[in-house]
Amino acid sequence: MTAKGVATRKRIVAAAAAEIRERGVTAVTLDDIGRRSRTGKSQLFHYFPDGREQLLLAVAEREAGQVLEDQEPHLGQLTSWDGWHAWRDVVVEKYRRQGVNCPLGVLTSEIGRHTPAAQAVTAKLLAQWQRRIQAGIEEMKATGEIRSDVDPARASAALIAAIQGGVAILMSSGSAQHLEYALDLCLDYLRASSN
Repeated sequence: MTAKGVATRKRIVAAAAAEIRERGVTAVTLDDIGRRSRTGKSQLFHYFPDGREQLLLAVAEREAGQVLEDQEPHLGQLTSWDGWHAWRDVVVEKYRRQGVNCPLGVLTSEIGRHTPAAQAVTAKLLAQWQRRIQAGIEEMKATGEIRSDVDPARASAALIAAIQGGVAILMSSGSAQHLEYALDLCLDYLRASSN
């Protein structure tokens, strides 16, 4: 694919993601995406010959990548309490700014419900994200800052669930308070477990 083709494909996927965030996956048509991306149907089918499902999968992949990218470099620096709190602050602020236009929300509540391939993308994202958080917990355990009886897999899964729950409430209420409280309680639990 040429550089121009790559740019056009990215523009289509970005337009589809924006439409889905604003109106929901069931309300968005290929015509809507074409208008927003300034592309005709022939171009849409050139880049997505299998149609809507293929485009939804591309949007899911884009949104999944965005979730992890938005947390860097902090997600890779969960090796001290300062690192954990910096990551927490980035997560809360990012979702507060995004509000209802949240990649995580689009993946889990919009696209993932409508296509099995997108569910697989979401599952892969959650597994990658959990592994990154788990690595931080394991490193903190190795240095004695978290007790040896804390299960890193369970704790990292709980953190992901806390974020997802907080984001779902934020998307429906406009308030990030539940997200903040959930993350704070998880971090308090980890800190309370330190020696």
